[in-house]
Amino acid sequence: MPHRVARPSTFSIVAADLDRREWGVAVQSKFISVGSVVPWVEAETGAIATQALANMSYGPEGLALLRKGLSAAEVIERLARADPKRDHRQLGIVDGKGRAASYTGPKCMEWAGHVVGEGFACQGNILLSQDVVEAMARAMETTPGDLADRLLAALTAGQKMGGDRRGQQSAALYVAKPQGSYGKDLDRYIDLRVDDHPTPIEELKRVFRLYDMTMLEREDPGTLVPLRPEVVMELQKDLRALGYYFGPLDGKWVGPAEQAFSKYLGVENFENKERKDRKVWPSVLGHLHRQAQRALTEQGQAQAPVFGALSAGPGKKSPNATAAPAGAQREKKRR
Repeated sequence: MPHRVARPSTFSIVAADLDRREWGVAVQSKFISVGSVVPWVEAETGAIATQALANMSYGPEGLALLRKGLSAAEVIERLARADPKRDHRQLGIVDGKGRAASYTGPKCMEWAGHVVGEGFACQGNILLSQDVVEAMARAMETTPGDLADRLLAALTAGQKMGGDRRGQQSAALYVAKPQGSYGKDLDRYIDLRVDDHPTPIEELKRVFRLYDMTMLEREDPGTLVPLRPEVVMELQKDLRALGYYFGPLDGKWVGPAEQAFSKYLGVENFENKERKDRKVWPSVLGHLHRQAQRALTEQGQAQAPVFGALSAGPGKKSPNATAAPAGAQREKKRR
């Protein structure tokens, strides 16, 4: 019996933002770990999406041709001409100058096709209809913000129009930018994948929001929130719910509240969000509050936490804690 190869039924977008020096790919598929197959990106060189009966060699070989100065259209022509299975391939490329091109083989499973715009190309196969790629293109052209914001908006728009007609499973976002990586050593600016999830695009956006807070520096300083007493009091409530603060809810910042908040930022790897000007980023306020609300919900279904345990240090007790009777300890062990 002949071996059948799974096809990543996929919709993707390749795009460049030359002003920000960013190149990227966003993709969703009814296929496990689509981010390990489709996106190939290099800053100043270009971005490639290889899909349908994906030829992964198109990634490194295509980038090598782009480095030599070939345009996106020339690279597609060169790769497809040398591939005996080109009729089953789908490929989107944007080059280092922002020129985009796409190819859909005539034997790709319906609906299959693409839309090429200024600085981007949208392509998909096994889609509900061509409305998917057209909606992606509109979103790319009309959404404000950085390249990542526009790529995610394009994925969302494509899914709203039906997306992959077999359903959803995985999604990925890859953006390259010179010295964009952690430590500024490489160009890997954003590299996020959701490998298996019932709503992978929504999960990818959730992960990106957290990544944005932790790794990127994109927030507008004009949105900073002054630490007025009423804001501090809400912070104290949320920090208390998470076990970082056990002082009074008095709206006073200097002292225990400030120390608890600094410890929280360290635990969450938000050191880049710590400030000394008595202002706080709204993204941190929102994230902390959501965590606190989840904790309070969980505490309502379980035993109340020991407030102050984290502030006091590992293994320490709250100042108001009392020892449990020996019998109670033994009974807990029996359970």
